[in-house]
Amino acid sequence: MAEIPGRARVVIIGGGVVGASVLYHLGARGWSDCVLLEKNELTAGSTWHAAGNVPTFSTSWGIMNMQRYSTELYARLGDDVDYPMNYHQSGSLRLAHSELRMQEFQRAAAMGRYQGMDIEILSPEETKARYPFLETHDLAGALYDPNDGDIDPAQLTQALAKGAREMGCAILRFTPATGVTQDGEGWIVHTEKGDIGCDYVVNAAGYYAQRVGEWFKPYGGRTVPMMVMSHQYLLSEEVPEVVAWSKENGRKLPLLRDVDVSYYLRQEKNGFNLGPYEPNCRAAWEDPGDPMPEDFSFQLYPDDLDRIEEIVTDAMERVPLLGTSGVSRVINGPIPYAPDGLPLLGPMPGVKNAFEACVFTFGIAQGGGAGKVLAEWIVDGATEWDMWAVDPRRYTDYTDHAYCVVKGMETYGNEYAMHFPWHEWPAGRDRKLSPVHDRVIAAGGVMGAYNGWERANWFAKPGDDTSLEATHTWDRSGPWEARIREECEAVRDHVGVLDLPGFSRFKVEGPGADEWLRGLVAGALPKLGRAGLVYFADHRGRIVTEMTVAREAEDLFILVTAASAQWHDRDWLTRHMPQDAGFTLTDWTDRMSTLIVTGPKSRDLMATLCDADLTLPWLSLQETEIAGGWAALVRLSFAGELGWEIHAETADMPAIHDAVIAAGAKPFGMYALNSLRLEKGYRAWKGDLSTDYSLLEGGLDRFVKLDKPQEFPGKAALMVEKQRGVSKRFVTLIVEAGEADAPYMSCLWHGDEIVGETTSGGWGYRVNASIALGMVRADLAVPGTELEVEIYGQKHRAVVQEDRPLWDPENERLRA
Repeated sequence: MAEIPGRARVVIIGGGVVGASVLYHLGARGWSDCVLLEKNELTAGSTWHAAGNVPTFSTSWGIMNMQRYSTELYARLGDDVDYPMNYHQSGSLRLAHSELRMQEFQRAAAMGRYQGMDIEILSPEETKARYPFLETHDLAGALYDPNDGDIDPAQLTQALAKGAREMGCAILRFTPATGVTQDGEGWIVHTEKGDIGCDYVVNAAGYYAQRVGEWFKPYGGRTVPMMVMSHQYLLSEEVPEVVAWSKENGRKLPLLRDVDVSYYLRQEKNGFNLGPYEPNCRAAWEDPGDPMPEDFSFQLYPDDLDRIEEIVTDAMERVPLLGTSGVSRVINGPIPYAPDGLPLLGPMPGVKNAFEACVFTFGIAQGGGAGKVLAEWIVDGATEWDMWAVDPRRYTDYTDHAYCVVKGMETYGNEYAMHFPWHEWPAGRDRKLSPVHDRVIAAGGVMGAYNGWERANWFAKPGDDTSLEATHTWDRSGPWEARIREECEAVRDHVGVLDLPGFSRFKVEGPGADEWLRGLVAGALPKLGRAGLVYFADHRGRIVTEMTVAREAEDLFILVTAASAQWHDRDWLTRHMPQDAGFTLTDWTDRMSTLIVTGPKSRDLMATLCDADLTLPWLSLQETEIAGGWAALVRLSFAGELGWEIHAETADMPAIHDAVIAAGAKPFGMYALNSLRLEKGYRAWKGDLSTDYSLLEGGLDRFVKLDKPQEFPGKAALMVEKQRGVSKRFVTLIVEAGEADAPYMSCLWHGDEIVGETTSGGWGYRVNASIALGMVRADLAVPGTELEVEIYGQKHRAVVQEDRPLWDPENERLRA
């Protein structure tokens, strides 16, 4: 029996491919005193029955980075650790039944090229040449990824484990963790064989991650947002034609994905492996009457072929050869799902020195990259790539069991669905409602979910098509376009009102609060009675977050940030608070709500509602009374017009909202706000503002005070960067776009070279042009420079603009 070490730097709970990869990458960073605990044998959870597909395809930049890294690691891992591995980079074909799907493929292919991958777009004839057994008569084309393929999950896990052991790390099999106890800055992990003290602990427990997560709730944790799906795939008997083709060509057939029908089909030895993602799916252990067993190691569910019958039939029509052989085996096992189908990878929300590397739906494909990312988070405190897409803090307190089940089933049933920019998924809605939600709906609000909060995206009129089907387009045109234009024009010419529940809001109060904040932010704090933007950087000078700070007293600040940033920014603040702080930090997100009242007539409108001094300048802060309730007025507007933010207690907001509407304000939604902010060059968090970029690269120089005495995070790195010069620079582009505007991470070209990427894009209805914000090679960030932006496979002329807003460049309307 392996001896239990009394001490380790990191303890990883869970011995699947992800846990083994985290251990391997920690060892590679020189952290050899790390331990992995597995209650059974390695791979006993979802890993052992995983199909083992290893794609790189994704429309998420972070996920593609992670999966690309996995393919690169797996290609060399067997030689690196001297362990035999069955890894076949057979390439893959993703089939498109429509031009809409081809547009998605074009976007993903461009992202892949930017990351150095040779992804191709094929015609039906070229597709047939790559896969001669395929029926292509009704296809629009295909995407070919030469790096795609499959790997033996058990061999992969054992190879990672062997490499980790050789670097000095320990793996304790048949050693269940039974709980944790916080011990100062670190942890004690309890097992049936003894306790292990450690600095950091990682929950890599797969579909048992929620149970492990419960151990951390006394220390600030929450219930892990996840559920478990029953996923089955079929293995066929031998197919002589497959044997002959492989022998003749010396390789396997490309892995096939018919994403519009929702299955993959790959060569498995001398037969086929067919894996459907059926809409008629089944959740596992979702009912309290059918709880998850204490140990389901190396077990499967009974076959349930009826629910995949239609997909199997379609696959046999697509590849008739599939129908010539029988089924040799059915694998039906549990796989975990987060509500969006992406893993939980990063800091555990609310818990210091604890991390999550769990709920991997595609753990084999993402495991290699996951180990790299989490090792960076633990060792360096930051990751090479911005990984918000998988950060556990992207979910907050609305993700109860019912939500996770319905969203997990929706995601599974739409595993290969296209994620259109105007589409809102219907399951799990109305989790958090504005105090005026009923009024917004009555006014025609077509809603979207923002960290669980329902906000109007646009306001429909009677007769407008608000169906989900209407949103199935990459183009800007649709029933919403005329309404967005009207909403933007109302803000431009008169006054609009936006109901904005869910702003993340923190109150910092007490002696020393001001000096503490000065030591965290890159710039200056506002004076008493004023508000202003501040930016936080990590130790590399990269952008962590943006907040509006309102100073109500010398030692009283209200910090306001994006709805989705609530737990992320809370953790950033709390983890930088001194233990003996004389001040407090309180989350006021649920206590308050916000209206944005903005437009050239907003002063006239507000004058009818309150006795506030509406001549106070831009960025001023004051208190007043509206409709019998207390309100704080902050004179700023993300729309770039004269305006105020009205912050009030949730209970008082309905009366205030009714008064604003009665005074003549026109409701507008988030789509209009996005258009308006693009025209001003205002950045959006985790698009334009991410840890992929430094504050200086992001063009935020005016918010950075390198001469202030405080050693804020990233100051030293920013001083070096300023002296050296930035390699990239933030720019605003006017694009000669077609029917679609530039989505996030569209490639920017200069001649035949990719020189940057867009960070957001859309139509500006005040300037009547397509706008893209982006990052470009510094020497090209010169006004008038002509570039091209690749939008769904088509290149469009784009011109770099002056470093000032496109609309009202001198901010005269804003300051009026």
